[in-house]
Amino acid sequence: MNILISSTSGEPIYAQIAGQVRQMILQGELTSGTPLPSIRLLAKELQISVITTKRAYEELEREGLINSIVGKGSFVSGADQEFIREQRLRIMENKMKEIIEESRLLGIGFAEMSDMMKLIYEEE
Repeated sequence: MNILISSTSGEPIYAQIAGQVRQMILQGELTSGTPLPSIRLLAKELQISVITTKRAYEELEREGLINSIVGKGSFVSGADQEFIREQRLRIMENKMKEIIEESRLLGIGFAEMSDMMKLIYEEE
């Protein structure tokens, strides 16, 4: 599992880990039942505290994306596709909110923003 930690990011390290693992799960890179590195191993690989790694895994477990079994480790949960779709929609909505905020700061109205979005969508 390739996780990159940025020391210059304003985001806490546990949140960076959780965010990257979350993305891997929601994008299908990590599928149901896939074992995750142990908390100790990941902490050692990233050269961070075990507590930080544990906090990241706890956050993912609260979200229902992973399951931890004492003595066995942590695994990507068997969340159904509808749940994963809902999670991805939530992420998309947050990104759209950021775009709307930025467009308002730039004085771009909904019609112009919609035209830009349509143009970009049709390019891809």
